[in-house]
Amino acid sequence: MNTTDRTTAPPPLELADGRPAAAAWSLDPSVKHLNHGSFGAVPLLAQEEQDRLRRCMEASPVQWFPALPRKVAAARSAVARFLRVAADDLALVPNASAGASVVYAGVPERSGGEVVVTDHGYGAVTMGAERMARRWGGRVRTARVPLDADADTAYACVTGALGEKTGLIVLDHITSATARWMPVARIAAEARRRGIPVLVDGAHVPGLVDDPLTGIPCDFWVGNLHKFGCAPRGTAVLVARTGLRERVHPLIDSWGACEPFPDRFDAQGTVDATSYLAAPVALGFIQDTWGWEKARSYMRALADHAERIVAEAFSDLTGQDCRVDVGMPVGAMRLVRLPAPLAASRAEADALRDRVGRELGVAAAFTSFGGAGYLRLSTHVYNTAADFEHFAERCVPVLGAWARER
Repeated sequence: MNTTDRTTAPPPLELADGRPAAAAWSLDPSVKHLNHGSFGAVPLLAQEEQDRLRRCMEASPVQWFPALPRKVAAARSAVARFLRVAADDLALVPNASAGASVVYAGVPERSGGEVVVTDHGYGAVTMGAERMARRWGGRVRTARVPLDADADTAYACVTGALGEKTGLIVLDHITSATARWMPVARIAAEARRRGIPVLVDGAHVPGLVDDPLTGIPCDFWVGNLHKFGCAPRGTAVLVARTGLRERVHPLIDSWGACEPFPDRFDAQGTVDATSYLAAPVALGFIQDTWGWEKARSYMRALADHAERIVAEAFSDLTGQDCRVDVGMPVGAMRLVRLPAPLAASRAEADALRDRVGRELGVAAAFTSFGGAGYLRLSTHVYNTAADFEHFAERCVPVLGAWARER
């Protein structure tokens, strides 16, 4: 990699006192953290708030739990303001998959019906769709969307899979394995015209766009706050804005079971809800320190740089173009093609992730799509260009050697 490449990198973000942004997190400095998109990272301020809340809970459980639904309702109101939706349309759930499970348990049963998914779908959410289809005595129909499909092509692929038997569409807003947007607004509008319910899996979306749900006429939308929103793990939302929401209930029946949506999700017995309560602190930390627009701009510019230098390093090594033509790319997440036969399946991708972490000291995401392996890069405010330059210079040659060993 030449010096010209380095000049394209955005300058690192700093805290108000001049320290590097990473000082606000407790991430292990001996590890290069290049995979924020999988599990996120919680700022120290939000960790401390969650610890404080847990101490309050343990100091007087009899006072804590009766008052908890009111606290949860206040937290979801703050989260709703962040996502620009009405508080009465939003419930807090442990993660996007839990929100999807709630939907699967509540949508109207359609005997012999089909659930339409895409080949980019998140595996666990697709498994839930398959289980629901079996319960219906129906099946899952998979719409195949090319990786380089633009919005028009992706729309045509998904709507082309719809039919008389379609009882639900499950669609990623941002795909996990392939780091691309899907044209969910257009697809949801066509589904509404046909009377087909839509569940949008927006697991990666909160924090990446300012107003993620405007103009999307879906019945249900789920998103994780613990990814790019940096909230404590186990914090996600279920947004429901049509009459079908009266059919969905939390996975735990508790004392709020008779309440309307979303109030019945606020009371979940003795579940530790401190992640929910600390979520507004994490969201507010990014806003107060840099502002979300500046943070997103930095993540996007850093992802541009990371994609370029890592793809060039692999291309120089292999003599093949390792850039990936993603039809609707995501600002903070990018794909780079790996040398064959690395990560040709999901199991192999997971094994490569573990080996890279163990032997190279890098936390990275490796994915598989269509029999090809990819490195999925994701950035956040604590990342710097040096993190990805290290990967290009030190790790790419090792991965090339591992590929030749196969």
